[in-house]
Amino acid sequence: MTTRLSAGALPRDGDAPPGPLREGRIVLLDRLSASHARACAALALLCLLLFLPGQISLQPMDRDEPRFAQASKQMLETGDFVSIRFQDEARNKKPVGIYWAQAAAVAAGEALGVPHARTQIALYRLPSLLGALGSVLLAYWGALAFLPRRSALLAAALYGACLMLNAEAHLAKTDALLAACATASLGALARVWLRREPRLGTPVFLAFWLGLAVGILVKGPMVPLFVALPALFLSWKARSGGWLKPLRPWAGLGLTALIVAPWFVAITLKSGSAFYAEAVGKDMLGKVGGAAERHWGPPGAYSLAFFATFWPGAAFAAMGLPLAWRERRDDAIAFLIATVLPAWLVFEAVPTKLPHYVLPLMPWIAVLTVIALARGEITPRRRGARAVALLVPAIPLGLTLGLCLTGWKLDNHAIPWFALPVLGAACLVAGASWLAFARDLPERAFGLAILASCLLGPAVLGLAQRQLPALKVSPRLAALKDTLPCRDPLIASLGYREPSLVFLTGTNLDLLPDADAAKAFLQGGGCRLLFVEGKERDAFNFAWPVGRPAPPPVGVVEGFNLNTGRRVFVTAYAATP
Repeated sequence: MTTRLSAGALPRDGDAPPGPLREGRIVLLDRLSASHARACAALALLCLLLFLPGQISLQPMDRDEPRFAQASKQMLETGDFVSIRFQDEARNKKPVGIYWAQAAAVAAGEALGVPHARTQIALYRLPSLLGALGSVLLAYWGALAFLPRRSALLAAALYGACLMLNAEAHLAKTDALLAACATASLGALARVWLRREPRLGTPVFLAFWLGLAVGILVKGPMVPLFVALPALFLSWKARSGGWLKPLRPWAGLGLTALIVAPWFVAITLKSGSAFYAEAVGKDMLGKVGGAAERHWGPPGAYSLAFFATFWPGAAFAAMGLPLAWRERRDDAIAFLIATVLPAWLVFEAVPTKLPHYVLPLMPWIAVLTVIALARGEITPRRRGARAVALLVPAIPLGLTLGLCLTGWKLDNHAIPWFALPVLGAACLVAGASWLAFARDLPERAFGLAILASCLLGPAVLGLAQRQLPALKVSPRLAALKDTLPCRDPLIASLGYREPSLVFLTGTNLDLLPDADAAKAFLQGGGCRLLFVEGKERDAFNFAWPVGRPAPPPVGVVEGFNLNTGRRVFVTAYAATP
């Protein structure tokens, strides 16, 4: 029977840690880890503090988020919960799980009387919010296979505080829910590997197979990939796959098929091979063979981005890598290496690079980091450690300066003044974290870094983005329809084609091909609203005959398109009865 990290004993709950860790011990962590219930409550509070600010005020973030939300909205509009569509186009990229979850959240909002529920992006974000919260709680559960309760709480908090999870908790997409599914399955796999017991409890069995099944419905083969790679690696290490028998594979596969098969059968009957041709042949294999939608990156891109996406724990995680190499034969460390390294290398090799692809690996990096902390490996005595730890204050300082420069350049010298005190506090606390580390108080440095994240996330997503209207082009355009003297106008757009405009104005938004079509739309009778992007304005004006110019504009929106990285200038025209 294998014990938790046999090489070098970890302190038990309530014990004073060895060596330099004793002086910087966080007393609050002792109190919060007094019981599992208290630890889970503390983690839930941490997540709400990090993830709730900005859920309502942050605009739909082009392009993926409004595509998911719009497809979920159309399920409610049509009553078709099998096909996935964005306007008239089949959206056969991902399975149906996230759309069902979002549609259920919006339906619940409507039942509770939320005004205009179907265009409230916060409702579509609820599955991501709950997925992020669930992934943190599951990370704590998974960490308990390696660490005592106090250290497991710290590992889960370090993961919960990372910037990438915070970002995904604010986006109505698949990735936060996928992280929860992967963490459940991998946490169960860790227990099977470390205990090597002939019988396994029902909760662990269900965690593994439900995580796998729901993960398949959310994002196809991703959770099976995250599980299969460590299972194969560890079976090679053990010279046998017999250690997987406690998972009861036949019963588990039957449960998985029972959950996932009905929709796959239904979509096959409805679309034939169209779903698989696009989801597998175009979306998945397209990303493997080339850079999908211009998201190309060289090998090593994830490793560089990691220092921002896993902030504030990334610098400390880097210091734990020597321990992983030295103790790679230990069963606990071998599991963490097998979980992170093969999948990481696969993503580095694939041309398409998106930072959130490696999010499900981050809970296990956090566990390894806290193991390294407990073993005295996170120390300023290492060569270059103090310089690496400067990343902790560098990220909030860089974000603060970047937000000020953005407001100054894009919003007529506007500065997010209301956010500056909180941003400044985040910078100061992050600086205090670096000073604690420099004084060889690493656990205190961890705690201060997590506190800095609790200030930085709400400051950026809850406060600063409210004061940057240049980034909110689609919401400002959609608001123009409320200024017309008629209700429910027909709406079209020439040039500006972001999915967020479709989501906010309605499924029937007409995306016009040229200026002649725009002119014909505006002359079609009834109440109409037309948006014309700046690059199409001359052609639109030229389409009107001499002596009968285009009607005067009813509004102009100037801003910055985050998706294209360019300024936009959109003019609105109206025709009213």
